[in-house]
Amino acid sequence: MSYPILLTLHLFGALMFVGTVFFEVLILEGVRKHLPTDVMRQTERAIGTRARSIMPWVLMALYGAGIGMAWQHRAALAHPFASSFGVLLTLKILLALSVFGHFVTAMVWLRRGLLRSGRSRFIHISVFCHMVGIVLLAKGMFYLH
Repeated sequence: MSYPILLTLHLFGALMFVGTVFFEVLILEGVRKHLPTDVMRQTERAIGTRARSIMPWVLMALYGAGIGMAWQHRAALAHPFASSFGVLLTLKILLALSVFGHFVTAMVWLRRGLLRSGRSRFIHISVFCHMVGIVLLAKGMFYLH
């Protein structure tokens, strides 16, 4: 697949995933104190159900396109410390793998009934921080030399 198509798929996947995480961490948490507990639980449950139905597809597009783009940068990845681009791309990939690990952990905990609000909040904040790092690294890869 051509690089521009992979990049477009990757950007739309990132937009959807990062947007969802930003919404949940920055918007939804701020709304919590203004709504009754039962309404907030219903809202979180509805958003969570919708997110779980589309996020596997979003992640498949995001990570699939990311792998395709990484393949096209395999020379830089073969010697990651030879350039700032290689270092930043390697860090971005490591953070992306950690985000995927968070997602898998959350799904396992959910299926086992272990995903309580404290764990969910921790995962959301951690993924949020990872995503900020990934976005900064993605921009820096092409501007920091």
